[in-house]
Amino acid sequence: MSGILDLLNSDSGKGLIDGIEKQFGLNKASVAKVLGSAIPMILGGMKNNSSSSNGASGILGAILGDNHSGGILDNIGNVLGGSQADQNVMDDGGKILGHIFGGQENNAAHVVGKSSGIDLSQAMHIMKVAAPFVLGYLGKKARSHNVSDQSGLQGLLGGLLGNDQDAQTDIASRVQGFDTNDDTLDDLAGMVSKFGKQSGGIANILSGLFS
Repeated sequence: MSGILDLLNSDSGKGLIDGIEKQFGLNKASVAKVLGSAIPMILGGMKNNSSSSNGASGILGAILGDNHSGGILDNIGNVLGGSQADQNVMDDGGKILGHIFGGQENNAAHVVGKSSGIDLSQAMHIMKVAAPFVLGYLGKKARSHNVSDQSGLQGLLGGLLGNDQDAQTDIASRVQGFDTNDDTLDDLAGMVSKFGKQSGGIANILSGLFS
């Protein structure tokens, strides 16, 4: 979890929060709470996918490609500086979410929205912005740490999720397999909300950090 805190407390992370705040009229604490649900779910889904060789290969290809080299981290002002996010970034984010959640991205956004107190369209928009940001961060980290194989990728993702990785990968797995289990969206949103409200929950820490 400390990895996610470091990410959002960096200059680029603060830029992401500021940009989303201006676009939606949400306060920083609310934006941080949403990202505190969305980013762990994105990372948890990627961690689950990295358990297969094909999944890991696909993620490595994405984060080591030119589109996710980390340049977005230095360009947040241009991406989010206007009245709406850059359309190319939004399109990229939609594709990333589709790859991660395998057609369950709307359900992922429902869970993030319900657990954060925002509607589906807002949650989906924020997740589409956050996904390329996360991949850019992973791409930059992978290059600096010479990550090039499945083991290194899993270590990188696990390091960002920290001690919360078991809970976050479980929640993401339930969303990814939504059509084949007995969970409802309310069940999953309740899990995310309960976890976030814990004293050590990432959403709770972030909302306090940026209040």
